[in-house]
Amino acid sequence: LENVYGDSDVITLEEVSASLIEQARKRALGQKFWIVAPGDMDAVRDQNSVIFLSKETFPAGPSAEITALVESSFEEGVDVPIAKGDILAITATDRDGIPFVIAAFHGDTNGLATKPVLSAIMKAMASDSALVTHKLIFGLDANTYEKAKPGKQQDVLEWGKHYVSYGLTSCWGDVPNPSNYTTFNSRTYLQPQLNKACKKSDKRANGDVNPKDFIVFGKNDFKVSHTWKDNTGEKKYIEDMAFPTLNFPSDHGILATILEPIAASSSS
Repeated sequence: LENVYGDSDVITLEEVSASLIEQARKRALGQKFWIVAPGDMDAVRDQNSVIFLSKETFPAGPSAEITALVESSFEEGVDVPIAKGDILAITATDRDGIPFVIAAFHGDTNGLATKPVLSAIMKAMASDSALVTHKLIFGLDANTYEKAKPGKQQDVLEWGKHYVSYGLTSCWGDVPNPSNYTTFNSRTYLQPQLNKACKKSDKRANGDVNPKDFIVFGKNDFKVSHTWKDNTGEKKYIEDMAFPTLNFPSDHGILATILEPIAASSSS
């Protein structure tokens, strides 16, 4: 993050420990970024969504946290499988005076909370007159699947249809490629959950190899200049390589995109 992605405007991280947040604030990252953690941190699971805002791009820092507004916007009577720390949503205004809602989210293992969380973000933004003009940037581990079990896992193409229904698109476009994987991990027998272990020869068939990670934004607000994924820490992705590795200690690849603003028409 410090050496390769330190020039980013926005970074969203999922499943972050309190100790990592503390260390980042003390390092050069803390000089470059406003490091924003949930007000209601999860100290037990110690897995929190965190947002880094460039101090150059967002000189005033975060304006407010609106996570509670998002969580109160879930459809009544629907049990959404989220835990404390999974969602972080904030507002911030960039150096050009453009207001943003920036959100980070870690989906449950089966991805069943992903669609309800996006719906709640959109409802929250529409319900508050102060947020209606804000532009959304949403970085998330959607935990979507190439071949989802119907009713039990979130299909990646259905997820694409969902964000498109709100006038949004993603760094992967309106229709994500189901075989554009951002995870490839499997467990050896040298760990406690032996029921999830498999032999090296079975790591592709039995591992978690899925298109799980997204950056979502308004289709009329931005267009993608360039998107890449990274499982090496060197801005390159080696397909069919299992990770984490000794050099890349994450079970999700880094996902990065360069967005260009779409100029508003004279009639709008």
